[in-house]
Amino acid sequence: MSLHPHPVDRPANYPLAYERELRLADGRRVAIRPIVPSDAPDLAAAIRSADAETLYGRFLGGPPRITPDLLARLTKVDYMRRFALVAADATCGQGIAIARYEHLDNGVAEIAVAVDPAWRRVGLATAMVEILAQAALERGIHSFSASYLADNRPVAALLSLSDLTRPRVLGHGLAESEVELDPGSVAAALRAMNTDQHDAAPSRPPDR
Repeated sequence: MSLHPHPVDRPANYPLAYERELRLADGRRVAIRPIVPSDAPDLAAAIRSADAETLYGRFLGGPPRITPDLLARLTKVDYMRRFALVAADATCGQGIAIARYEHLDNGVAEIAVAVDPAWRRVGLATAMVEILAQAALERGIHSFSASYLADNRPVAALLSLSDLTRPRVLGHGLAESEVELDPGSVAAALRAMNTDQHDAAPSRPPDR
């Protein structure tokens, strides 16, 4: 999966403000941006090549059947009720993560995050969720909900941030949690992120 950090075929409503280049805890740099429809072939390749653990944690089962309808569903979003971010290694463009939310009802959105195993535990998933939280708050969404494997420690730890409701066991090894988004905490996280972005990001060439 190879991603251009600044796609030229952006939809008219593409939210440019959510493009980021960040330095992670281990010093590696990543480029994060909203997903675009032309990411579909790379996303299909990523699903096909993903390890079984990643697929099982993301889809709560085996790999999905990759169809044009599935890829359109995953890559064509309105950046309002449905919002998705992709991340790539800033040095080579290799895709390494995807995170999304989908508004369910009453200001609650379901989130899902998938990160390449080599890029876990260095703050990438947290950063992507914080950017999603900013987008959600600006669009009238106040809570994130997630269904996940009960023994998925990274997701459980991510959702154990402030104001987590007690996880609800769904059965068959699944759990569900909901977290209230705190505007102050999200703003503080983004201020810290933006400071690091200023240090990490090279000058950007003008759009053509």
